Amino acid sequence: MRKLKLQMNLALNNKWDSGMSDFSIDNLKNVDCILHGRKTAEGFIPYWTAIANNPNDAEYKLGRHFADIPNAVFSNTLKVSPWDNTTIISGDIKEAIETLKKKNGKDILVYGGDSFVSSLIQHDLVDEFYLLVNPAEIGNGQKTFNPLKNDLELKLVDCKPFACGAALLYYTRA
Repeated sequence: MRKLKLQMNLALNNKWDSGMSDFSIDNLKNVDCILHGRKTAEGFIPYWTAIANNPNDAEYKLGRHFADIPNAVFSNTLKVSPWDNTTIISGDIKEAIETLKKKNGKDILVYGGDSFVSSLIQHDLVDEFYLLVNPAEIGNGQKTFNPLKNDLELKLVDCKPFACGAALLYYTRA
């Protein structure tokens, strides 16, 4: 059976670097379907399609992967896909995703928003979790940290995993 892998960027603001791009490309190597909720798809697919069509973009290589791998969008409101290389899946989420996982093929990678991912987790559909935690820019992030005038640049010093599955990320000012 195919695995459903979740890759999610947990950030107070979207800071991205080439190492994260390299990881994402590597994580797509055994994937032949990218799954999204409708809300995420509306931003994700057009954004990466534009990058995939611009060989001068720094993220072109990752964009090509996103454009070349077929997308599936879970939606009970969309009936026809407005995007190339994309199918719409609707109905009962648990049944629909289990059916998708049983089809022959490589793994499925989900990029989703909070509500879609929560539904997948609630129905015990996610097999692997890849969480990219990035607190590097909190000045423009959640209101808790405003009104910082400048970005807070941090340097990762250590990462300590705990038996319960949590991880301590120890940062100092860069």
